[in-house]
Amino acid sequence: MLVEFAGGILANSLALLADAAHMLTDVAAIALALLALRFASRPATQRKTFGFYRMEILAALVNGVVLIVLCFFIIREAWFRFLDPVEVGGTIMLSVASAGFTVNLIMAFLLHRSAGESLNLRGAYLHVLGDLLASVGTITAAVVILTTGWTVADPLISVVVAVLILISSYKLIRESVDILLEAVPSHLDLVEIRQAMEAVPGVQLVHDLHVWTVTSGYFAMSGHAIVDDLQKSRDILERIHHLMHEEFGIRHVTVQIEEPGLYQIGMGQEGIDQ
Repeated sequence: MLVEFAGGILANSLALLADAAHMLTDVAAIALALLALRFASRPATQRKTFGFYRMEILAALVNGVVLIVLCFFIIREAWFRFLDPVEVGGTIMLSVASAGFTVNLIMAFLLHRSAGESLNLRGAYLHVLGDLLASVGTITAAVVILTTGWTVADPLISVVVAVLILISSYKLIRESVDILLEAVPSHLDLVEIRQAMEAVPGVQLVHDLHVWTVTSGYFAMSGHAIVDDLQKSRDILERIHHLMHEEFGIRHVTVQIEEPGLYQIGMGQEGIDQ
């Protein structure tokens, strides 16, 4: 980051300065990721019964927001350079960008394997991937400047990279917000889960069904099952738990067994029979 910042000043390159600023957010992103993982490993408490798993989602959300703010800053600076092009030192720009590319490539390789397992780690990985793309863009701009003298390539590449980062950041924020709002995980179908539960022998109806994500890869559900015979409750519960674990990958399952007389059923709405 420091080398790219110094190189950006010496070469008067917005692309290098943008890459250096992005690397600064990488430092913060990885620090947040480490902090969140440390908190997530702490045991549950009387007040935080699910523990601190959501810390990684909050970290991912912060990372996404910071990236978007940074992108708008880069685009703003690029606009001024489109209006008033400046001289750029192509040789320094190419040397520093090449070094940055090497470092980012190593970091991306190290984070890639774990990026799919955790939204938080994916946030850190996207930061590094954004830097990698920025380095490629900066190298390209440096080559264009050295061969043609067209200095507008510097802000142009900066905008292209910023747009790519914006797309990734939007996806990261959307997934983080969905988890915080306890939306149904995208790979699960609530109707399918309800039908599977109602297909268990002895279950008449399932209502108040909720499925949500606690943290990356950790899914939970709760629901009420109306059964025709309370004496079969143990067997029904075992079947539902097995179904949720094996068929849908839901780790935390809570099911309340109820007898038919408790509810009036009509038009898809259930009300307590007073």
